[in-house]
Amino acid sequence: MKELCVRTNSIVIFPEYTRAPEAQYPIAIEQCYEVLSSIPNILKYAGLHANLKTLTVAGDSAGGNFATVMTILSKYRNGPYIHKQVLFYPATDNDLNTKSYQDFQEGYYLYKDGMQWFWDQYVGEQKVKSITLTPLKATIEQLTDLPTALIINGEADVLRDEGEAYASKLMQAGVSVSQIRLKGMIHDFVMLNSLDQTEACRTAMDISTSWINRKNIASISNQNPC
Repeated sequence: MKELCVRTNSIVIFPEYTRAPEAQYPIAIEQCYEVLSSIPNILKYAGLHANLKTLTVAGDSAGGNFATVMTILSKYRNGPYIHKQVLFYPATDNDLNTKSYQDFQEGYYLYKDGMQWFWDQYVGEQKVKSITLTPLKATIEQLTDLPTALIINGEADVLRDEGEAYASKLMQAGVSVSQIRLKGMIHDFVMLNSLDQTEACRTAMDISTSWINRKNIASISNQNPC
């Protein structure tokens, strides 16, 4: 997060939200949306000035889920304008039967059983069907007019397939998307200190910071390098 802030010369607002299982869906996303909606007041209170026309939401894993959910909530509530979304290996669905779940369910840092436990803590006994819980289940129409997106996934990650499927669905909805898969990388590789100086992490950070800084992303729209 610090590196994104420094290399993009951005003001970063990191929302604090109540964790599961003490607070379950949708409390945390509503808390984050309240922070998002309050950014002008937050900046004023802190004596800071920012160009809100370039507002970017970003997150990794569950944070990637929250980031893209902020774009959906803003669309349907006529909320703050979001210019871009940066999603690192986002959790977009609660279907744990994808090929990447089958291939990397054990021994690759994030286990399938662990993800099941996380979903159980977040949702509890609720019977929820909502695109603000599982964005991948949104229709093409529901995803239209969302902000342009950069989605970065690791190859050896149970969340890989749902992240790439979400990128594809955004493309079908007419959203400009750049999707990247970094070979051999496990979940959380952008955030783990032990992997910070690997070629994959440095590449991910170079791409994401230059992408955020780019004023006109037309030249990289709808790319899908692997």
